[in-house]
Amino acid sequence: MRISIGQWSDKGRKDANQDFHGALIPVAPLLGMKGIALALADGISSSRVSHVASESAVKSFLTDYYCTPESWSVKTAAQRVLAATNSWLHAQNRRSEYRYDQDRGYACTLSALVLKSATAHLFHVGDSRIYRVAGRSLEQLTTDHRVVVSSEVSYLGRAMGVAPHLEIDYREVAVEPGDVFLLATDGVYEHVDADFLISTIAANSDDLDRAARLAVEEALRRGSPDNLTIQILRIDAVPAPDAGDLFQRLSDLPLPPLLEPRAEFEGYRILRELHASSRSHVYLAQDGDGGPAVVLKVPAIDRRDDRAHLRRFLMEEWIARRVNSPHVLKPPPQSRPRRHLYVVTEYIEGQTLTQWMRDHPSPDLPTVRAIVEQIGKGLQAFHRLEMLHQDLRPDNVMIDRTGTAKIVDFGSVLVPGILETMPDADRSEILGTVQYTAPEYFLGEGGTPASDLYALGVIAYQMLTGRLPYGGDAATATTRARQRKLVYRTALNDERDIPVWLDGVLRKAAHPDPAKRYQELSEFLYDLRHPRKHAAGARRRPLIERNPLAFWQGLSALLALAVLVLLAGRI
Repeated sequence: MRISIGQWSDKGRKDANQDFHGALIPVAPLLGMKGIALALADGISSSRVSHVASESAVKSFLTDYYCTPESWSVKTAAQRVLAATNSWLHAQNRRSEYRYDQDRGYACTLSALVLKSATAHLFHVGDSRIYRVAGRSLEQLTTDHRVVVSSEVSYLGRAMGVAPHLEIDYREVAVEPGDVFLLATDGVYEHVDADFLISTIAANSDDLDRAARLAVEEALRRGSPDNLTIQILRIDAVPAPDAGDLFQRLSDLPLPPLLEPRAEFEGYRILRELHASSRSHVYLAQDGDGGPAVVLKVPAIDRRDDRAHLRRFLMEEWIARRVNSPHVLKPPPQSRPRRHLYVVTEYIEGQTLTQWMRDHPSPDLPTVRAIVEQIGKGLQAFHRLEMLHQDLRPDNVMIDRTGTAKIVDFGSVLVPGILETMPDADRSEILGTVQYTAPEYFLGEGGTPASDLYALGVIAYQMLTGRLPYGGDAATATTRARQRKLVYRTALNDERDIPVWLDGVLRKAAHPDPAKRYQELSEFLYDLRHPRKHAAGARRRPLIERNPLAFWQGLSALLALAVLVLLAGRI
């Protein structure tokens, strides 16, 4: 990523400058993970404290944005930061003498641009503007939130600090080398025409600060009565796909050989192989002489030319180091440099949930609840970081000797913050196991937290019944029409004491339509312990399911009665 930035601000004919602006270009790895940020704020003229609001809005955005989790998308990170800043400004208003006069309080407009990979992310509230140079004209990319009452009277319909909740415009724009963006306050754009701005930028391409200063001076010369601020951003080069620090490691590290017991590998002693699949080989190893047991994973031989697979493999440890939960697998501290591509995690002495279910074919309801709740808490840790696991299944849950459940295997996890740096990534690939994959994935739709919840609902159902809620039909329902025909098989039977209301909870959690599913894990986990009427699952089971013998006996009696009535009628 290479850019050029020019900025200039002036109080103009006013006594003080209530505008504020700034730009931040971080160093790697934040440059690749979070991008470059610019922001500009314009204080309200009628307020004596709006310069405080402008400065606070810009400074908090430029600093707090880079403190958000790297896994968050730009949109989520920026909107969370702006919402927090707006809450602070509004609280200042409520505590000040301006609580009943918003036009005199802590309020400002804000326009911000985050450049990440080959995309510009725009955030806007108020009447400052963001433009893109398009040939010999300026393309306005934002919409003014100014309400015009008459030729002389207007007011801001939206601004930072005015209301307790902030509605901010968001837009994505693909960028190419040579693109030029302008951020400007009304003191500039209302008095300088597009021809002057474009010509000035072209004539001062090697000094954009000078171009910005000349634009401000021209607006002042043409009679601008307001504060004047402009920022110019030129894209000189965009990063190639996978150019981030994370993927540089991928190309730098050689692939390890297949390992054998007793082998010494980068300070680890291989004890035995734990698991082998088409994706990876997993070993139990000892860290040094007498150190703790760890799990060491290397890519499978057959997938070593699959760059997408290696990319996901490399991300596993990156993800594990950022998810903090007692119910999620954790890697040990990295104590030595690596010379090969592999992943190291803690060793869990226990068994997979698949094996646990084989050993406990009829677990009691409290035990099932406890395990499902632990898995749910692990999923919540992913979702707080805007990650989706996408491959939750019994084989990817470990139960240790204390009964603690831990989610493992992060090779399918979706990380929006990483995905934004990979425009060439295949986002339609189904990475999960079909029996537990939410139906919306088969339609090519993106996943949501409700997609992970579907898998958890299926697991809870399977633990209680030993089967799947739709049998094998869900795995073959690849169209919306076929998904509508899926028939939920009740979890109720005479061999297990399962409450009717709980069947409704499971039915809702594993519903094929994501809109009819639980939208929050917390709601599902709450309902597992608290009876509540569910229209979809609270109906009484038919007699033929509850007691087939009584059903057929009753039906035979009715038929015998009907025969007797017919015979009596003929006599």
